[in-house]
Amino acid sequence: MSTYEAAGVDIEAGERAVELMKSKVARSRRPEVVDDASGFAGLFDASALLRYRRPLLATSTDGVGTKVMLAQQYGKHDTIGIDLVGMVLDDLVVCGAEPLFMTDYVACGKVVPERIAEIVGGVAEGCRLAGAALVGGETAEHPGAMGPDEYDLAGAGTGVVEADAMLGPSRVREGDAVLGLASSGIHSNGYSLVRHVLKQAGLSLEVVLPELGRPLGEELLEPTRIYSLDCLALARELEVHAYAHITGGGLEGNLSRSLPSDLDAVLDRGSWTPPAIFEVLAGHGDIAQQAMDRTFNLGVGMAAIVPADVADAAIRFLAGRDVPAWVLGEIVPGSGQARYAG
Repeated sequence: MSTYEAAGVDIEAGERAVELMKSKVARSRRPEVVDDASGFAGLFDASALLRYRRPLLATSTDGVGTKVMLAQQYGKHDTIGIDLVGMVLDDLVVCGAEPLFMTDYVACGKVVPERIAEIVGGVAEGCRLAGAALVGGETAEHPGAMGPDEYDLAGAGTGVVEADAMLGPSRVREGDAVLGLASSGIHSNGYSLVRHVLKQAGLSLEVVLPELGRPLGEELLEPTRIYSLDCLALARELEVHAYAHITGGGLEGNLSRSLPSDLDAVLDRGSWTPPAIFEVLAGHGDIAQQAMDRTFNLGVGMAAIVPADVADAAIRFLAGRDVPAWVLGEIVPGSGQARYAG
């Protein structure tokens, strides 16, 4: 007799996973979340938007990419969800939007309740760090399409910003300072190249390289720094003209998106030292500087464009929130491009 379980789908395991993750998801709850007894939808009380004069809803969706393959290989599943939140919700804050809520989707070859709970627990923790609520999600078992230990995850988030407070290129002015906000490491972009380097160089995730001082797998799976609350706080405290989330495409590619067509951002490569992991990858993979620039964040996870006369105060403010920052460059006349000096 054919059954769903005989086909490889374990409904009871999925139900156990939901029970295991409930307490973790609850930690991300916001007061606007409304319970739906059926569990088919996540509800958020939109009357919270009445305090806005003209609220603009912002939305973003993303995944974590092939970093999940290293998490599976290394057997560490509790932080990959934080990476997902960083990729989704820190895109929202670029325009000044406050993240409100998020949903996630986990597809796997086999539901192992404890592993799914770890993955979703990471998403919930990331939401907590971003000030958002995890209001719902879905776990799908795909036997035959994915191996028993394989999984992938994606998510979508919604935020809100006051229309006349929206940040972006139109606010950027000649003479502004560009601040770099330190990343926690590679974050979630460039892992196809990372995996290629590991394979070509024969590097094990368990190896402890002297430059890193800990297993390579731990370094590569360091979770993405989440900037949402820090960027929102900075914009409330001081004048901010624009942000740029530094993801795939690197500093030049992403910062250019936050510039008007008649201004450039000129960056000083000597203003910071990238974390050691980038030198490790470049050395073992024989990666040219141009490829490093286009693939990785090189230690800058977010950039802020502020008036030059508030740059020092902004750096001090961020330091008080444990976010290292520095003057990375300046805004000059140009054609809407971010570029390195010289």
